[in-house]
Amino acid sequence: MPFACPSTNHPSRARRALMQSALVLALPVTLALGLPRAGHAAEAYPSKPIRFVVPYAAGGTTDLVARTVGQRVAEKLGQPVVIENRPGAGGNIGMDAVSKAAPDGYTIGFGAISTNALNPHIYKHVPFDPRKDFTAISLLGTSTIVLEVSESLPVKTVPELIAYAKAHPGLTYATAGTGTSMHLAGAMFSQMTQAGLVHVPYKGSSPAINDMLGGHLQVMFDNLPASLPHIQAGKLRALAVAGKTRSPSLPNVPTLAEAGLAGYSVEPWFGVYGPANLPAPVVQALNAAFVEALARPDVRDKLTQAGFNPKGSSAAELQTLTQTEYDRFGKVAKDAAITVD
Repeated sequence: MPFACPSTNHPSRARRALMQSALVLALPVTLALGLPRAGHAAEAYPSKPIRFVVPYAAGGTTDLVARTVGQRVAEKLGQPVVIENRPGAGGNIGMDAVSKAAPDGYTIGFGAISTNALNPHIYKHVPFDPRKDFTAISLLGTSTIVLEVSESLPVKTVPELIAYAKAHPGLTYATAGTGTSMHLAGAMFSQMTQAGLVHVPYKGSSPAINDMLGGHLQVMFDNLPASLPHIQAGKLRALAVAGKTRSPSLPNVPTLAEAGLAGYSVEPWFGVYGPANLPAPVVQALNAAFVEALARPDVRDKLTQAGFNPKGSSAAELQTLTQTEYDRFGKVAKDAAITVD
């Protein structure tokens, strides 16, 4: 039988065959060009603003760092990074909100040595476990704690402060909050010196500094960035810093170890955390953005001048630090008998 042309004998069947062939041939081209397909929108991160929870009051060290770095992270990722200050309970309230957020990368938190290593050992009720309920993203850096006094207090050295405190029982010292690294620094100082200082917690550095400047307080342990302008202006007197080494911002101010407290060292660190089970691609995107931001000369200069030591890290390095410090400060808190109701 002679071959019958489909286009002659069955026009509609031929047209369908040609259309099907065209679709089959076009499919690889569509995929190669990356045209929209199912699930593509879900893969794009970020596609909306990112909430960056700072669990302390505005105006302190964490707020300064979050806003400075957050601006550059937003530029890198192409979405706004919205800073949300949620102070209270030594940072526990804000970080609890982070731990309970959806693990999609749109809520991250500004964790610290206090919230992610110390607090679970000193608070009776902490609603999260820093070892299990967060995904580490990147270290942000370290800060310096400064022991400072008001200009009205007649002491200029650490030994003079110890002698004054013993001669004036009940002398108070302020910090940015109960359970903060500043509280730990003050408790360790009082324990090692037997000075009998009484802790007065504030909700952040700014209100405590205001009371120092107003003459209502005479002694304070504070994160250096918040107090540095007042120290440089001569309104507050720095007696010592709490870290292992002197601060480049205060090269003439000794460490507490140099001032006579052998072995004393408290150096706050800060990091970015998300809720547990963040997808690896999201962690990688956030980590890259924060590490790049922290390496920028303009960011480093601004934070260094403020007394902060910027330093990024891998997510794994922050996770290891969290675990190590959690174990270390469990012992410190027990030995210093630091507890919070």
